[in-house]
Amino acid sequence: MNIDLSAEELAFQTEVREFLKAELPEKISQKVKLGLHMEKQDFVSWQKILYKKGWAATNWPVEHGGTGWSSTQKFIWENECANAGAPSVIAFGMKMVAPVIYSYGSEEQQKRFLPDILESNVWWCQGYSEPNAGSDLASLKTAAVREGDEYVVNGTKTWTTLGQHADWIFCLVRTGASDVKNQMAISFLLIDMKTPGITVSPIYLLDGTHEVNEIHFDNVRVPVENRIGEENQGWTYAKVLLTHERTGTAGVANSKQRLAGLKKKAEETSDGYGMLSDNATWKQKVADVEIELMALEYTELRTLATVSTGKAPGPESSILKLIGTEIQQAIDELNVELSAYYSLPYVREQFAYDFDGVKIGPGQTAGSAGKFFNNRKSTIYGGSNEVQTNIICKAVLGL
Repeated sequence: MNIDLSAEELAFQTEVREFLKAELPEKISQKVKLGLHMEKQDFVSWQKILYKKGWAATNWPVEHGGTGWSSTQKFIWENECANAGAPSVIAFGMKMVAPVIYSYGSEEQQKRFLPDILESNVWWCQGYSEPNAGSDLASLKTAAVREGDEYVVNGTKTWTTLGQHADWIFCLVRTGASDVKNQMAISFLLIDMKTPGITVSPIYLLDGTHEVNEIHFDNVRVPVENRIGEENQGWTYAKVLLTHERTGTAGVANSKQRLAGLKKKAEETSDGYGMLSDNATWKQKVADVEIELMALEYTELRTLATVSTGKAPGPESSILKLIGTEIQQAIDELNVELSAYYSLPYVREQFAYDFDGVKIGPGQTAGSAGKFFNNRKSTIYGGSNEVQTNIICKAVLGL
């Protein structure tokens, strides 16, 4: 997509490029570009660099430490970060719970939590899904019974991404009577992960990585002052959080970078009958994805413009999530097709930064299968794509 930038925007783009060139650690950018394993400290150290610059919270209001950037500046930032190999900011604190806190939290809660989120002193995780409540999240069973100035929490949350690193977790819990509508009996709690009674159990994925967890609450006592907003109104706050999550899930800038890399790799790869980049069927597949991605990019710009006025993303966030994740999976499929038999072997150790053995397959091709299988989840988390279709039908089409 071609966008005519003003002189001020071009100057900003130059400033971003110079900042990334000077401040983005090479070790971190290499890990991102080569698809290597990222440690917790990689993310934290980069986010602290952004905080020092004043660029950590691109979507926050200025009064809470946000950048005050225009939608075009945010667009420039995301694209330049993708080109430079900068890691994405971990969303759970900065992009998910923070908007809930500064929108619905008390002044005391804002003063208590937002500075540490902004400076990346605290790692957050999300407690939404449960073993029997995923896409039908409103049917969650984790209960919080009030006893004086505390809630006593019992239940289990699952698929908790990077929960093994977390200092705090934001949770949806059932606080209302069983005879009311599910959505009207849920509260939004902030829980210290060091609280007695919390157990984190790892869930290992097919590639052997520890990315997600089950978190068990056994008579966990949480101060009532850690509840966001009113009791039994947590579903309202959660919907706002989910729109921010879905907007970020689109990953337009990252998909553009991956697609460009895929096209470049195709120019160097033969399918046995010639260069794959000359294959008409292959070119048509790539063009179809590129057209979809270009259309999605315009939608993202419209959504960024809405957010920049202080509003929460609307149904556009569901469109971004729905199409963005489908595009990500389409790129995964093209990568597997391009890598051919090199995508089959998977040796986890070779994706460590300090691996000094012989890698299987040229470049990143040996990771194509692992990426393909891991990314099947993208159309499920943040609200399954079937759910997003229903939201779009109701909010946009009035069906």
